[in-house]
Amino acid sequence: MTAENKSLILKIAAGGIVLLLLYWFIHHYSQSTPPAPPAPAVIVSHPTRMEMTDYITQTGNTIAYNSVNLVARVEGYLDAIQFVDGSFVKKGQELFIIEPEPYLQKLHEAEDTLAAQKAAYAYDQAEYARQQQMYKENATSLKNVEKWSAKRDESKAEVAKAEANVKIAQINYSYTHVQAPFDGRIGRHLVDVGNLVGHGQATELATIEQINPIYVYFNLNELDLIKLREAARARGFKPNELHKIPVYVGMQNESDFPHQGKLDFVNTGLNASTGSMEFRALLDNKDYPLLPGLFVQVRIPISKPSPRLAIPDTAIQYDQIGAYVLTVDKTDTVVLKRVSTGTLDQGMRAINKGLDIDDRVVVNGIQNAVPSHKVTPKKESE
Repeated sequence: MTAENKSLILKIAAGGIVLLLLYWFIHHYSQSTPPAPPAPAVIVSHPTRMEMTDYITQTGNTIAYNSVNLVARVEGYLDAIQFVDGSFVKKGQELFIIEPEPYLQKLHEAEDTLAAQKAAYAYDQAEYARQQQMYKENATSLKNVEKWSAKRDESKAEVAKAEANVKIAQINYSYTHVQAPFDGRIGRHLVDVGNLVGHGQATELATIEQINPIYVYFNLNELDLIKLREAARARGFKPNELHKIPVYVGMQNESDFPHQGKLDFVNTGLNASTGSMEFRALLDNKDYPLLPGLFVQVRIPISKPSPRLAIPDTAIQYDQIGAYVLTVDKTDTVVLKRVSTGTLDQGMRAINKGLDIDDRVVVNGIQNAVPSHKVTPKKESE
């Protein structure tokens, strides 16, 4: 065998070995199972035991305690507007001036007429007294006494009439200065200076609303009404003591119910078409955080505080059957548990049935939790 033949045989053998190794490598790794991905992570937490109260919660709307349309009660040209649109005004503050001069002149005329009538009455009274004395002295006739008695009575009636005319003139003059009937917030003026107002009808000038205190109207359905009545009875409240029941209100941007008031009015019965009853609460509104027309959440306590299991409200899911939560068992497997929920307080929802204090509830990463699948549970602090 020549050297060239030996070299060729070695090259062929080396190539075969390379092919065998390549075949083994491909065959081995194509048949092996890739490693399983790690179980998805979720945040779990145990239910918290909290002192919680049962509440009735409904949507309501705020209404001004008083609302008055200011109108022109006398005819004249609008001379002045004495406020800034949308500002807060005080009771008795002057808001509009309606051409006061003609009415002031009528008042002066009425006062002058009254003075003249009083003078005439004084003269007739004195003359009547003189005629009486003369009659006693047989210096005049009874007919003259009766004549001056009638004149005196007529003058007295004229004085009363003149006094009434003065009062009317005073009232009409007062109408030329439109004042705020109470502390409140006034809207925009509806008539500009220089316009004739009160011509043939009362001209609306502006609207003023008293918003401290403020009303909140809301409706309760039949079931909530029964719960409220039972709660009032349990506290020993009589039907005429509903004002002792506290009411808490929160606006749409508030997570709590910081505005406290009391029940102020309950309608006479259920509305047959809606199956609900109208209620009204009265709230202090000192710094005007609430304005008329707002939609608010109304909450009324119907039980005393008691210890409850509670979890974050965001951990509760809902389907066609009802509320449920996802928990993680000892084998780190997701388990779906149906729950009965209770009141909501500061983002925590009471759980009346369905959970134990030792359960690990998925509170974050819920999208990673699938019932009967493994997860990697972690605590919120980790």
